[in-house]
Amino acid sequence: MPIAQMMRAGLYRPVHVKTLRSQKLRMLLTHRKLLQSKAIAVENDLRGTLRNFGLKVGVAGAVKFEARIKELVADIPDLAVLVEPLLIVRRVLREQIAVLHRRLLVIVKDDVVCRRLMTVPGVGPVVALTYRATVDVPARFHNSRAVGAVMGLTPCKYQSGESDYTGAISKCGDEMMRVMLYEAAQILLMRSTQWSWLKAWTMQIARRRGMKKAIVALARRLAVIMHRIWVDGTEFCWTREAAVA
Repeated sequence: MPIAQMMRAGLYRPVHVKTLRSQKLRMLLTHRKLLQSKAIAVENDLRGTLRNFGLKVGVAGAVKFEARIKELVADIPDLAVLVEPLLIVRRVLREQIAVLHRRLLVIVKDDVVCRRLMTVPGVGPVVALTYRATVDVPARFHNSRAVGAVMGLTPCKYQSGESDYTGAISKCGDEMMRVMLYEAAQILLMRSTQWSWLKAWTMQIARRRGMKKAIVALARRLAVIMHRIWVDGTEFCWTREAAVA
């Protein structure tokens, strides 16, 4: 009875159930991320155990990592025997990551929404598809600004008695999407060479509040812009005048 009364009063809100397609996309993304984490764990374990014997792997990319390990243990047969099973596991993980990533790229290439989202600087195939699967149905948000709150990128408000202040971001909602937006913001600021009104806006915040807060603000802004692009069927505007128009 109390539950029915609370529902009549509007205290319970409907929960969005993801479409089947979004659930499948999410499965692809989570499996890809899982394999990546396992591969990194194997690599870190190899680095740590070899360091105990005075063998430092150093800077080695994903392609040259196995060759570097074999080079270090070439003159130590008993270590080479212990290292080989982990190298085989790592090799298989990397191969399957590549399989899933190719599948991801095919999906993004055939998806009109993802291609439009990728016109935003800093947003690549993985970020675009993650956003597509997370938002699922853009109409479920009453406005684009609401997306930032759902991603946990809006500040918490503390009000109790005479206390009334704004804290850090809530970090509620989808963690994977929040991390993706944060990475996209970093890429836009650190790697993107083409100037835009969005980058200029972020640099102004960085000068006033610091780079960390500027990146969080940019991540939130990206979530809003991407929703607007999706709803309007437009692409990113590089100048403020074009964006306003």
